[in-house]
Amino acid sequence: MNTQVKTTRFIPAMATSEGAGVTVRRTIGTPALRNYDPFMMLDYFSSDNPDEYIAGFPSHPHRGFNTFTYMIDGHMEHQDSMGNTGNLDPGSGQWMKAGSGVIHSEMPRQENGLMRGFQLWVNLPAVNKMDNPEYQEYNGESFPVIETPDYRLKIIIGQFEQQRSPIVDDITKVSYFDVEMNAGKIFKHELPTEHNSFFYVFEGDGRLNGKHVPPNTMVVLGADDNTVEFTAGEHGARFLIISGKPINEPVVQYGPFVMNTKEEIDQAMSDYQSSNFVRDRAWLNRNNKTEVKK
Repeated sequence: MNTQVKTTRFIPAMATSEGAGVTVRRTIGTPALRNYDPFMMLDYFSSDNPDEYIAGFPSHPHRGFNTFTYMIDGHMEHQDSMGNTGNLDPGSGQWMKAGSGVIHSEMPRQENGLMRGFQLWVNLPAVNKMDNPEYQEYNGESFPVIETPDYRLKIIIGQFEQQRSPIVDDITKVSYFDVEMNAGKIFKHELPTEHNSFFYVFEGDGRLNGKHVPPNTMVVLGADDNTVEFTAGEHGARFLIISGKPINEPVVQYGPFVMNTKEEIDQAMSDYQSSNFVRDRAWLNRNNKTEVKK
């Protein structure tokens, strides 16, 4: 079942190895927080040591949820069973609806330098888990930015004030903002009371509703913390603030498969092992709309 968090909690990131040996810092998807409906995993990768990222994420399957990759620094190449090839450069974002099944890879297009970004897994309701797969990719200039004397906010998914990202999640209503703050300044925001929301501080530090937040820490917001006030520390701060509508359904996860029952997981494994996993193929057209080919 989903993990329901009722009170504010601080979740330190846990280092782990993913793909072919890429070091990531994980918060959602750890023993401290198995999932946070509708979010199934959050990984932060950040290294200027090629040994920690050069092996990348070779071909692997997904079924039953969405993945979202946000590149901050570095260059990755995406390829998938839908026929898409994409380049993820600094500031870019990639929303992939795995649905009934996608096999994809994400491999570095650099041999040195800083590689930094996030991957978020967003669950799908039972009625959508076997939907046709879809793919969207946008460069950094595609995302609106709001600048004030106190902060710079980039709208990655959803809407802030009167501006909207090109990526809109109609199912779980995800909002995803990247906020950079000047030292000592204050950011205030009201989140939907019916959503599950969290902060992730990855540069600097600060105080959230009066409590100190060190770097590489997630703050899962409790039921009474939908109105937030963050004060940046003496060196400023940068954080993600992410929110989504809970699905409130049973969750059974086995690695890259997220379904509602064990039988559905067994079917996914059987499909993958028997080469019947990819049911629909698609490609990304010039207008960022996905077409499906049987």
